[in-house]
Amino acid sequence: MRLMKGTDLALRIVMRLAVVGERESAPTTREVADAVSVPYSHAAKVVTRLQRLGVVEARRGRSGGLALTAAGRAASLGRLVRELEGVGDVVGCEDDPPCPLRTACRLRAALRSAQDAFYAALDPLTIEDLVAEPAGPVLLGLPLRSRSG
Repeated sequence: MRLMKGTDLALRIVMRLAVVGERESAPTTREVADAVSVPYSHAAKVVTRLQRLGVVEARRGRSGGLALTAAGRAASLGRLVRELEGVGDVVGCEDDPPCPLRTACRLRAALRSAQDAFYAALDPLTIEDLVAEPAGPVLLGLPLRSRSG
C-alpha cells in the first residue's frame, strides 16, 4: 500500500508545523512549501484540506501564518491518514466494470485485513510522537525563509 501524494505532503507539513517554536512567527504556506520542497500550489491545496479537518489554523494578514491546532497536535495518525486517504478498499472489485472474480475471490478480504492492520499500527501514534527525537531536530533544520528576505 502506498499513500497518496497529498497524504504524504499533508503529514510532512503537519510535522514541520509541529516544531515551530513559540518565539518564531507562524510560517506562511509558501514558506512551509519551500521547507518541505514542494510546489506552493500543492501545499496550498493540502493546507486547505488540513484546515477543514481542524488540524491546521491559517491566519491572514501581516502577522498571519499557519499553526497546528491543539487537536492537530493530539490527532491520531491513523485517524488523520484515514481522513486524508478516504475510506475504501485497496482493490477496486466493484469498479466499472466489476471484477468477474469478486463473488469467489479471497484477495479482497486478505487485503482488507492488511489495511486494517496498517491503520491499527498508526492509531496509537500522534503528530507529537512523529516529531520526537530524532525527527524534531531534522525538521527544525528545514529552513523557513524570513518574510523580509
